[in-house]
This record gives sequence, structure tokens and C-alpha cells, in this order.
Amino acid sequence: MASTIQVRVDDELKSKSDQLFKDLGTDTTTAIRMFLTQAVANNGFPFEIKRVEHKPYTGISEEILLEKLGRSRVSASQGDYRSADSDIADMRKKYGI
Repeated sequence: MASTIQVRVDDELKSKSDQLFKDLGTDTTTAIRMFLTQAVANNGFPFEIKRVEHKPYTGISEEILLEKLGRSRVSASQGDYRSADSDIADMRKKYGI
């Protein structure tokens, strides 16, 4: 036997979630079923699913990588660099750690 769950949501939220799940290769009903299954299996909120807007770590060719490394070496040899200690100190100051 199967039960039906009805949930009222704002039209805009429904539209955006439908598009999001479509982009992820599924539909809203299946996404909700997945969520409920995993919530029961994990005895709580199971996971975070999100669409990645950009991929900061996309692959590059070996040729481009070697070119960038060459430019970095030239800059470093001219004193144009920051030490890791300096960057870490800046992050600690910015984030209060």
C-alpha cells in the first residue's frame, strides 16, 4: 500500500525546485522519496543536495599547466610572491581564528 503526502508550497519555490531536480536528472517526487528514505536510514536529516553553479577545479591541459607554472616561476624569481605564513595570518585575522 502506498500513502500520499500533500504539501503546499509557494508557486515560485515549486517552480525552482522542479527545475533544480530536473537539472539533477530527477523530478521533485523522486527527490522527496529519496530524502525520506535517507532520513529514515540515517535517523535524521541525511544529506545536503545542491546544484554546483561553477566548478572551480576544472581540469586543464598539461600544456596550459606548464605555461602557468613557468609564469609563476618567473614572477617568484622577481620577488613577486606571498609567503604561506603571510596568507595564513591574513585568513586568521579575517576569520578571527
